[in-house]
Amino acid sequence: MSFSNITALAPMVRVGTLPMRLLALDFGADLVYCEELIDIKMVQCRRVVNEVLQTVDFVAPDERVMFRTCEKEKDRVVFQMGTADPQRALQVGRLVEKDVAAVDVNMGCPKEYSTKGGMGAALLSDPDKIEAILMKLVTGVSVPVTCKIRILPSLQETIQLVQRIEKTGVAAVAVHGRFKEERPRNPVHCDYIQAVAQAVSIPIIANGGSLDLVKSHSDIDEFKKATGTSSVMLARAAMWNASVFSSQGTIPVDKVMEEYLKYAIRYENHAFNTKYCLCQMLRDRVESPLGKQVQAAQTNAEISEAFGLQEFYQQTHKELQARRERLQTSSGPERPFKDGDVTLKVYKTQRRECFQSTVTVDRRKYRSSLWSKSKKFAEQAAAIVCLRVLGIPEGRIGEELSDLICKRKREEKINSSSDDEQRKKRLVEMDAETEKHNNDSKRTKLEKNTKG
Repeated sequence: MSFSNITALAPMVRVGTLPMRLLALDFGADLVYCEELIDIKMVQCRRVVNEVLQTVDFVAPDERVMFRTCEKEKDRVVFQMGTADPQRALQVGRLVEKDVAAVDVNMGCPKEYSTKGGMGAALLSDPDKIEAILMKLVTGVSVPVTCKIRILPSLQETIQLVQRIEKTGVAAVAVHGRFKEERPRNPVHCDYIQAVAQAVSIPIIANGGSLDLVKSHSDIDEFKKATGTSSVMLARAAMWNASVFSSQGTIPVDKVMEEYLKYAIRYENHAFNTKYCLCQMLRDRVESPLGKQVQAAQTNAEISEAFGLQEFYQQTHKELQARRERLQTSSGPERPFKDGDVTLKVYKTQRRECFQSTVTVDRRKYRSSLWSKSKKFAEQAAAIVCLRVLGIPEGRIGEELSDLICKRKREEKINSSSDDEQRKKRLVEMDAETEKHNNDSKRTKLEKNTKG
């Protein structure tokens, strides 16, 4: 795998998910980087082959898909991790190495969500840790290792750091030509990138020119010349219109958004992520009628209506559902298991853009009519419905007979009994007052009649 003479989609938080990566490849990107994914979260994931979507998913304990990839991008997707620990970095690298083309370490993001754990740009002030992380990965995984940095306060410091990184055996270094404190409104320092490229023998990938230099595909070569590199990485220019990668020239962004949305539907991308990416493409049109419709949408189905893709959504959803049902049928019925004297079985949780679970107790099925954001919540909702229908408070049969009732519940019962006694006492007092009032009224009436 070569990092020379390539154009890549840069890693972008919330943007670099599967639909955007596939879109960039369609338009001509050579490599695509996923969004930065934190090592602590990734080491908890399990690798799942999703036969319905035909993807490989890395799923967190709460059933969230942290990273989704597919065969189409396998040889061209670079997995970027946020890490400050060599051993965790190695764990993550080994977890994903069979499904990606390379792994990358984020050493340039200046934002708090990355730096607060000593990751991202925070690593720039700790060259020893940079070296330890990269050497651990280079010697421990079977795919190429790269990293992405920002320039340091002085050119000499930047060159020295990249030369030290080169010695770890990495395949390439992406250099964002801005200082840690600078933001996109600040001009990119092409001279720094050029000097670094001349000082090392590994490929340097120039990054940071989207606003200043790269607005169309023809500008990419100009950015290469300005930085003295053969490779370029695009972030915002690609986020705004992924057809910037096309040698045929850019196409209208509305068409790009439609193609993006088709991928989002096909791979069941989370609706909120779909909305975010579309709003980035809309830019100053985000308050237009189309933009407002996209912002108001809560599901990919509703978003598809805004773009006139209802038929595509319905057909795709129908195909995925049919595939899901075929797979469930071919796998055969699940065997129930015993829980005390109750036969209990939890069916596979259904998933559209949300989750819905069904629980079977003693041959009766229970589920919530509402869809949940995670599998865990869906199963809890089904359990609550079951317990309430069966009249089992909190699921503890015979709790009132147990000597192990927690202190809080004992206090609740005592307080409840005390409250009942107080209510009864007040009712007795009210009855006595009412009776006294009635007797007084009768006496007064009798006295009036006597006088009359």
